Parts: sequence; C-alpha cells; structure tokens
Amino acid sequence: MSAPAPAAGTPLPFKLIATDLDGTLLRSDETVSERTRQALAAATAAGAAHIVVTGRAVPWTRHILDALDYRGLAVCGQGGQVYHAGEHRLLTSVTLDRQLAGLALSKIEAEVGPLYLAASRDGLEGEVLVGPGYRVQEGPLPNVLMDDPGELWAAPINKVYIQHPTLDDDALALVARQVAGDLVGVTVAGEGIVELLPLGLSKATGLSLAARRLGLTAKETLAFGDMPNDIPMFAWAARGVAMANAHDELKAVADEFTASNEDDGVAVVLERLYLS
Repeated sequence: MSAPAPAAGTPLPFKLIATDLDGTLLRSDETVSERTRQALAAATAAGAAHIVVTGRAVPWTRHILDALDYRGLAVCGQGGQVYHAGEHRLLTSVTLDRQLAGLALSKIEAEVGPLYLAASRDGLEGEVLVGPGYRVQEGPLPNVLMDDPGELWAAPINKVYIQHPTLDDDALALVARQVAGDLVGVTVAGEGIVELLPLGLSKATGLSLAARRLGLTAKETLAFGDMPNDIPMFAWAARGVAMANAHDELKAVADEFTASNEDDGVAVVLERLYLS
C-alpha cells in the first residue's frame, strides 16, 4: 500500500522532474514499469511537472509517449526539439549546419580513417538514414538504408551518427572533439551511438526552453539519466540522479545514485520524495 502524498500546502521537493528515456525511464523492452508509472503519477498529482528529455528525435520518441498517454512537453533530439505530445506538434527545432557537419566529418576521417554514418532528418516525420556498415541496434525503430552518401545532405538534419570499425565510443568521441569540437558538438548517447550536433546544443538547452514555458527554473528541477549526454542536464538542474547502470562519466558528476532502469530506479527516488 502506497504512503500518502505530501499534504496540501507542503512545499514540493522539486517542481520539475526531468527523465531521460533509454537506460533510465525505459526498461530494456522499451516499457515503463507499473511501479514507475505510479510514482510519476503521484509526483504529478502532488503538483510536480514531468518532462521527458531524450536524445531520440521526435519520430523515434512519439510512439513511446503515446503508449504512456504522455500529453506534456518532451525534449527530443538531444535538446534540439521541444515537442508537445498532447498536440503532436513540434514547437521548436534546431538543425545541424550540413556544411559544418561535412567539414567536421572530413577532419575526423583524416585522423581515424573512414567512418560508418547515419543521420536523423528534421521534422515530425524525419527519417533516420543509415549508410553502409553502420550498425543499427535491434528493435522497432524505423530506418532507411542509404546507398548514395549524397542522400545524407539532401534535406535538413538534426544530427549525424558516427561509428568506427575499431575505436570504441569514448575513444571516437574524444578524437572527434579534439579535431572538430570547434565545428560541432559531440556526445555519447548510448552504446554505439556517438553523435555530431549543432555546436552548443545539449539536453540542457531544450530543457531550459521547455521549463521556461512551464514557468519553472533550474533550481526547481530534479534530473535522472544514464549516459554522458545527460551531463549538461545534470549541470543545469538542481540535482542529478544517475542510474546504477550509468556511464562512469555521468556518475562522476551525479549528486545521487539510484537503482538501475530495470529495477525501478526512478521510482525509488520519487517514492522517497513524494510518497513519504
């Protein structure tokens, strides 16, 4: 039996709860447990707002939000998109300068050799283009095979994904930052997912915009995450909670640790804060 929610008039510990999706809110089967759903429901019933903040672009996020009956704002595309889930409407969108991205890729490949590439096109229906050799993670997310490299630049994009035949994600990201960090942003968003983004863009960028729309601030925000792309969000929020399965770089800057995404880590913290 759940403990009662905070009494009316009791100050909320945090007015905004920001959660990453993969490795944080979602389990490996891309579902949210009933326990975590109830904990989020209790927090929002007490008056807190919940914002999903994900590296996924809107087309790869929308089906999850719909399944959750999530109707609020979501920050997608590593902060580049603010999406109104209830209205199925893109409120803001930042695209990657394709000329700068091409120059960045040339610099990285000059250092490490040929890369495997993919790209996420902008918009509500933006496709993910996948080039030869790029390893796509198993799952239901749609993608389009790209035979002609020129397709990568044929329409506005919000990010480029890069992989290397031998370098691991952290090593590839380090080289990319060293040789092209003045042209594009570089982040590690998951296993096999190194991304090139508009310079200066991060989850914190989009979260700050979404929070402002709700009249909320960084000092009122609790953030949950698991990967290095969550570091800027932790820096922006008043408190950052890393999952047990989190990358070491994120754990190094976290204020608190919780259980893994498979073990309801988000719920563990929310129950303590909003149900005690």
